[in-house]
Amino acid sequence: MLDHVLAPHFLWMLWDGFLVTLAISFLTIIFATLLGFLIAIAQKSDIKVIQQLINSYTAIFRYSPLLPQLFFWYFGIGNLLPLEFKLWLFDEPQIELGIITIKMPSFEFIIGLVALTLYSSAFIAEEFRAGISGVRRDQEQASLALGFTWWQTMRYIVLPQGCRIAFPPLIGQYMNVIKNSSLTMAIGVLELSYVSRQVETESLKTFQDFAIATFLYIVAVAIVGTAGNIYQTNFLNRERII
Repeated sequence: MLDHVLAPHFLWMLWDGFLVTLAISFLTIIFATLLGFLIAIAQKSDIKVIQQLINSYTAIFRYSPLLPQLFFWYFGIGNLLPLEFKLWLFDEPQIELGIITIKMPSFEFIIGLVALTLYSSAFIAEEFRAGISGVRRDQEQASLALGFTWWQTMRYIVLPQGCRIAFPPLIGQYMNVIKNSSLTMAIGVLELSYVSRQVETESLKTFQDFAIATFLYIVAVAIVGTAGNIYQTNFLNRERII
């Protein structure tokens, strides 16, 4: 019976890969949300050049697959970085901050984070744009007529409602971030999918290995979806009722 169960050290390998998946996904969600929000605000600009640049940015990242983008950043842009810097990252140095020691992430992790952030921010920006567009135009015009500046109108009238409208689709994008993180295995990020391949090669227990990996992905996605639903039910819907 025990022959059909993965050895403990294989389970720990999968757990370590799962933690890397959570780390790169969580950081991507934060950075991509901030960048996507700024892009959505920039799309409201009356300057044509800015609008064209933003539209080009979102088109490039939304209409091209993520995997070639990962290769572009890793093999293309990565080769433009100073050799000394890359060797420093490959050694995974530690930074001493008093009593706290911070271990620098690997070069592959950083490149994967950059690629995922830029790719995801284009989709998140579209969700914010759709939410802002869902706010009735006459509310913006009324606030301007009352003497609000454009920034005050966005801050107090448009953005609170727009973000509330965009929140449910954003949760879907955050789930996609977790699933898309599996592609970073192609550039050597030691996340769950990469480790699963290692475990499968060493243990020769394909079903058990990928069943556990799949379960862990489902757990991560379910946590994001559940947290989003709880926040929407207990906070956003309550504010709407008030």
